[in-house]
Amino acid sequence: MSTRTRRTRSRAATAFGAVSLALLLGGCAMETTSPADARKNPVAADDARPGSGRGLKAPFPGTEAADCEKAKCIALTFDAGPGKDTPELLDLLKKEKVPATFFLLGKNHVLKHPDVVRRMAAEGHEVANHTWTHRRLDQLSKDEIREELGRTQDAIADITGDKPRLMRPPQGRINDDVTAVSKELGLSQVLWSATAKDFSTTDSALIEKRIVDQAGRDGIILLHDIYDGTVPAVPGIIAELKKRGYTFVTVPQLLLPGAPEPGTVYRP
Repeated sequence: MSTRTRRTRSRAATAFGAVSLALLLGGCAMETTSPADARKNPVAADDARPGSGRGLKAPFPGTEAADCEKAKCIALTFDAGPGKDTPELLDLLKKEKVPATFFLLGKNHVLKHPDVVRRMAAEGHEVANHTWTHRRLDQLSKDEIREELGRTQDAIADITGDKPRLMRPPQGRINDDVTAVSKELGLSQVLWSATAKDFSTTDSALIEKRIVDQAGRDGIILLHDIYDGTVPAVPGIIAELKKRGYTFVTVPQLLLPGAPEPGTVYRP
């Protein structure tokens, strides 16, 4: 395959991801903030930085040194777990010294796998909120949104000692009520720039190709550690992106020296 063909396919994949996200947002004019823009607003608070009791508690060697203004950073994120394959995934991430951001479901996942949640936090990953039961938040009342997010906040805090500061809305669906409740609960909203649609295939090679083709600087990769084809695809994704010069960071690290702002929608 020629270099021109690879570039054309990469641009097409990126454009497809952007269009898909626009459709998920339901056509609303919701303002979003890019990681690059977030970095223009540094914060002085120590708790915005890795290893300070928020985010990375036991950071992998070298991860706290990443300067995403200079480095080619990318954030690896996983939704809807923990699941049966998550311990295997954590073993891999530890071996490769790759920090990740996990957006967890409360009712059937956090409560079912408290030891895995505890391990995520202890090993330096960002533990985040993906609601209690995966209901579409844009279809709920404010009280229902508050329950979906608040119950997961409390469940994670009971295990790790910290309430999450990030959330990802199911299907990326947001509106003004979701933003208002997120801000009230101290949660930033995190969307994505690359997705493998791994819910629709068990082909690990295809999942790997889709992510690698869509990868870009300051990108946020969306995968699910609950589907059979996903975790087997991660070693190849990590190897290829490292080969291409990417540095893996958590979402909050991607924003440094800025910090996640409650209610803000982050999207590359």
